[in-house]
Parts: sequence; C-alpha cells; structure tokens
Amino acid sequence: MKKIIMTMLLFSALAGFSQNTKLSSDDMGRIALAAYVPQQIENMPDAARSLLKNKLSQIVTKSGMGGSAANERFIITANVNVITKDVLPSAPPLTQFNLEVTFYIGDGIQGTKFTSTSVSVKGTGENETKAYIAALKNISPSNPEIQSFVEAGKTRIIEYYNSKCDFILKDAQSLASQNKYDEAISKLISVPEVCKACYDKAMDAVAPIYQKQIDRECKQRLMDATTAWNAAQDLSSAENAGGILSQIEPGASCYKEALALSSKIAQRVKELDQREWKFQMKQQQDNVDIQKATIKAARDIGVAYGNHQPSVEYKVYGWW
Repeated sequence: MKKIIMTMLLFSALAGFSQNTKLSSDDMGRIALAAYVPQQIENMPDAARSLLKNKLSQIVTKSGMGGSAANERFIITANVNVITKDVLPSAPPLTQFNLEVTFYIGDGIQGTKFTSTSVSVKGTGENETKAYIAALKNISPSNPEIQSFVEAGKTRIIEYYNSKCDFILKDAQSLASQNKYDEAISKLISVPEVCKACYDKAMDAVAPIYQKQIDRECKQRLMDATTAWNAAQDLSSAENAGGILSQIEPGASCYKEALALSSKIAQRVKELDQREWKFQMKQQQDNVDIQKATIKAARDIGVAYGNHQPSVEYKVYGWW
C-alpha cells in the first residue's frame, strides 16, 4: 500500500509541476536547442567561431529555447559563405566582407535537417579576420526572418515528438526492464511540455520507473550498510553504516528495514559508549515536501545522466 501511495504522490507531483510551470511562461519555450558551430565551415577565421556560437545562443535564448543539459537532441547551426571580399581604397586600406549566413535547425543526432533560412551581413575591418567578425556582429537575433525560421523549427520538433511518442515510451520501458533507470528517466523527461499528450504519458511512465530505481538502490544500500555494521559492530562501523543508510529514500520499499537496522545500531552504540547515536535517516515530512523532493529527484536524475554522457558528435553532413 505504501508503494502505491508513493507512486500516486509522485505522479500527482509531476502533473502539478507541469500545470504550474505552464502558467508561468510560453509553452513553446519548453523545447530546447543547442547552439553548434561545425568545424567544416570553409575559410572561417578561428577567432570568429566563438562569436558565431554566441550569436546562435542569443537566437535560441531570445526564443526561450536555450538548452539546459549537455547533448541536446535538437540543434541550431550555421554555414557562412563569402559573397564578396573587397579592399577599400582608404588609408590604411580596409577589408570589407559581404557574407551569406545560412541557419539550420534539425535533429543533430539523427542528422535530419528541419528548416533553414539565410541572411546577408556586411562588415569592414583593418584585416580579413576583423572584417569577418564585424560582419557576424551584424547578425540580429531579432531579425523577423530568423524568428520566423525558429518558429518553423519549433513546429517540426513538436511534430517529431507527436510522431515518435510511442517509440519513446517503449524505449524507456525497455531501458527500465534492463535496470537502466537513469537513462529511462532521462529519455522521458526530455519530452517538452508543449507536446501535451506525449508529455502526460511520459510523466505517467516516470513514476513507476523512479519507484523501481529507489527500491533497487534501497536494497543495495541496506545490504552494504548491514555488511559495514557487521564488520566490527563498533563506533567506526556504526558511522560507516550510518553514512550508507542516510542515502536511502523514505519512499523506498525497504525503508522500514533500514529504520530497524538504524535502531539496532543506535542501541548497540549506547551499550558501548553510553551515548546517543547522532544519526538520522531521511524523513518524510508532508505531501508538499514529498512533491518537491520527487520532482527535483526525477528531473535531476535525467539531467545528470545526460550531462555525464560522452559528447555527441552532431551529424550535419549534407545540410548545406
């Protein structure tokens, strides 16, 4: 019964989190884009790469689409072509570039281009590098063409989740059946809230997977704590066991067993040293605290998993 109640509370918390955050900002902003500058842009000065990436980041930030985790699936990238290069008859002579910058949004992991647009920018400088950089500085994130392009990209990303939802859910369940709970949760929380039908299904699936994870961790930590305590059953063993028990979540299935071990250790410590054992396991407070904790735990698990994966090599070959 306790597990059922915990699962219901977690699902309720996640659903409530979805509703509350949707009221606070534009739903479309729930979609994340990573700014990516490929190495194969021809004739681009190295000093200009960081500037171009910064411009891409400004574009997605203005649209509320800045990525918060590493290895975002969807990317915004660009290619730059030199249309004209002129040396102006000034003293000293100045270089002027007219550049065509083409922006792309797509699935960087699958290598699928969704949409693109081009803008022309001009810049003048004392040398080619400075002229190139001056031209890129004239890219305006507020450019209506760029903003329209970003909106088109958002639409295509929503279509992706709507069409792939069943596959995402099945993939997450498959990962969970292999005890790959972190990866399963990461996949489910990646579904943006604007894709409401798929998002609701993903949040529904998160609750039992999270429960399985903390149950599995509880059993392992209880076993480790028991081993640590049985090593000598002295004050040092008590501290070692306590450090392990303190990591057990209150909603886990073996929490009562962990409490029993904690009480047993406390009693032995008092017999040995005539003092109270200064140790306390995680405690459940009220439903509000449970909701906050479970929301944060599930999302932190997914984000941490993504951030600890090897860097993705995005596939943009054939986009230009």
